[in-house]
Amino acid sequence: MSVTADSGDGAEGDAGWDVDPDNDSVALVEALGRQLRMWREAVGLRAAEFGALVGYGENQVYKLESGKRIPRPEFLVKADEVLSAGGKIAAMADDVAQARYPKKVRELAKLEARAVELALYSNHNIHGLLQTEEFARALLRTRRPTLSSDELERAVAARVARQSIYKRSPGPELSFVQEEVTLRRPIGGAAVMRRQLERLLKVGQLPNVDVQVMPTCHASHPGTGGLIEVLKFEDGSGVGRSDGAFNGRLVSDPRQLRILELRYGIIRAEALTSQESLAFVEQVLGET
Repeated sequence: MSVTADSGDGAEGDAGWDVDPDNDSVALVEALGRQLRMWREAVGLRAAEFGALVGYGENQVYKLESGKRIPRPEFLVKADEVLSAGGKIAAMADDVAQARYPKKVRELAKLEARAVELALYSNHNIHGLLQTEEFARALLRTRRPTLSSDELERAVAARVARQSIYKRSPGPELSFVQEEVTLRRPIGGAAVMRRQLERLLKVGQLPNVDVQVMPTCHASHPGTGGLIEVLKFEDGSGVGRSDGAFNGRLVSDPRQLRILELRYGIIRAEALTSQESLAFVEQVLGET
């Protein structure tokens, strides 16, 4: 899904994001576009007149109504007001906000929202659920091929949105193990890294969160295959994945999950304790 801004017709607002025809939200966006057109025509407004009232150009309005653009949530709120829709258009804002993200990201966010336990081992980067917005932006800028500015902001927004997991009550049990190198690689520069380390210290003090560090000096441990994630749900089921197992696929078979849990359990046991880890992060922060 490309998310380039459409401002070529001189409008003040940004109508939203381009629709990727391969995205499974196409039908939702097209249906919403038809509803917008019906509401507009019902109150006797031409596209240009409606656009002037919401701060968008005529061409942008036509693209939204034809389902070629994913509207911004704030546009839907304004459109609802202008068209006197009584909340029926604004009610779609949350669904549309999710539609801009790739299917894989939306599915991951849904799994994390259901999980009551999360076990997360990261060996290359600080885990996305721990990242500050500016660190995430700096990290995503290292991708090749390079993301466009709009693609970058969409990816950052998706990553930050997943951190609503910390607002759940009761919150899930979260266990993170970070390789030491992830704390020392200065992604974004010293200032960005300092704020990221401060974020780790803050999150690590939450009662339902454990942050541990695996020191580089540990020569042998079962995390050399790469990232491990295991999510457990209230009904006792779970899902997991690892770069070094099952071809990186998401698995739910109990036998496969046990393998991932075994590897994670050994990694966690070999890592510094939570208190030792927070002290270690403070030490690295002092050196940064």
